Amino acid sequence: MMAQLQQGGPDEKEKTTALKDLLSRIDLDELMKKDEPPLEFPDTLEGFEYVFNEKGQLRHIKTGEPFVFNYREDLHRWNQKRYEALGEIITKYVYELLQKECHLKKVTLPVDATESEPKSFIFMSEDALTNPDKLMVLIHGNGVVRAGQWARRLIINEDLDSGTQIPYIKRATEEGYGVIVLNPNENYIEVEKTKAQVQPSSDSSDEPAEKRERKDKIQKEPKKRRDFYEKYRNPQKEKETTQMYIRDNGSPEEHTIYVWDHFISQSAAENVFFVAHSYGGLAFVELNCCNWVSSSEPLDTPVESMLPDCPRVSAGTERHELTSWKSFPSIFKFFSEAMEAKNSSVKQTPTRRSNRIKYEEL
Repeated sequence: MMAQLQQGGPDEKEKTTALKDLLSRIDLDELMKKDEPPLEFPDTLEGFEYVFNEKGQLRHIKTGEPFVFNYREDLHRWNQKRYEALGEIITKYVYELLQKECHLKKVTLPVDATESEPKSFIFMSEDALTNPDKLMVLIHGNGVVRAGQWARRLIINEDLDSGTQIPYIKRATEEGYGVIVLNPNENYIEVEKTKAQVQPSSDSSDEPAEKRERKDKIQKEPKKRRDFYEKYRNPQKEKETTQMYIRDNGSPEEHTIYVWDHFISQSAAENVFFVAHSYGGLAFVELNCCNWVSSSEPLDTPVESMLPDCPRVSAGTERHELTSWKSFPSIFKFFSEAMEAKNSSVKQTPTRRSNRIKYEEL
């Protein structure tokens, strides 16, 4: 219609101008908010009307049904935000289980952190640093998961056993391991931006006034288009935040190295075992290891690899997020066999430092 109006005479041009003026007056924030409920969600499982049953499955309190993602039809963004809010509650729930059921203690990082600086944490058994025999270190993958989890999706849609590290921790404790649970995705805290950060003043620039004016004119139209699409995409604009990174723990790699230097390398254990899911394994691929990968082959079947990394075998599932759970018994068998082989060999295990130098050289 706009194209047709632009081809006409003066009357059509006036109509075009009027139509543009009308469109510019539409407040997309208010328009979209009428269709999308407020992004306000409960902060407890009970508030969501869900609970974990005796089998560790997330079920609705009233209906007994599994979690429903599409709680409101045609509102995918709102449903996603609701899912994320539930995920944050589950993260805290798993933290509680690590302390209450697995009897692990929460240790703050950095170890010399001041009261005001951002902090992270890991979980450890009481004997993690003093157990003279063996220590197990658990490392999850990348993304939204935190200490004690393998996959949030499995926790919500399957059960706690398949989605958390709790079965590993309990069995390790029963078999005499010390345990350290890493938290490599807890890299920063978010704080709300100040007004000055959200709307920086152009007067503070050292540029001449004329140059600033030309730059503003050039950027004006693209900014209008960006604002237009942003209003449509994000009608309920959330608070703008900035990230404050945690000292020496600002990435999964930094966190892993920090925990190695300050805890694992200081432990008394003669044997240290790592269970690392997905991205968590990258820091350890050059050690003597075995990689259980997603495959249609039966569990423990050798799988060919195009990369010269550690030996690969099937995890007995084609679902990547299930590999740590499905290979659970084989991993402990691998640990036992590794200890037997170590006791009959004098080969020295490579250290983190030596592998780091080798990696940098490559």
